[in-house]
Amino acid sequence: MVSAFAEDAEAEARAPILRVELLEAGERELSSYGPVLAALRLPVGSAERERDLRAALSAASETPLDIARATAEVAELAARVAAESTPSLRGDATAGTLLAEAATRAAARLVEINLRGESEDGRVEEVARLSRRAAKARERALGDDGTEA
Repeated sequence: MVSAFAEDAEAEARAPILRVELLEAGERELSSYGPVLAALRLPVGSAERERDLRAALSAASETPLDIARATAEVAELAARVAAESTPSLRGDATAGTLLAEAATRAAARLVEINLRGESEDGRVEEVARLSRRAAKARERALGDDGTEA
């Protein structure tokens, strides 16, 4: 909402797109772990269980990865709005940055948990980068990076 009043054309254009992406990802997340639970019900020690579990955990990582990608962008846009907006909008933009960073970190953690033991999977490094981006956005929004928000 703040983006509509911030006179930031990019934020204003991206905000509704990101909102839709996040709502859709939230809906997908509701069922993304079902195949993992099904794989866990297979006989312990069976090759089928291990194969299905690995594939299900990999697939279950996609939705939180999508969420982390979108929320990291939200954090950056909100931080920019906080830095460039009027004092009356700054608090809401800062709150948006903080919430987006928290969502990025939570989604990133789900990916890390799902891909535990898959150190070669590039998604693990990607969520680490996304978390760092969101943290930098928080620092900018709060003025912790040496700038004033």
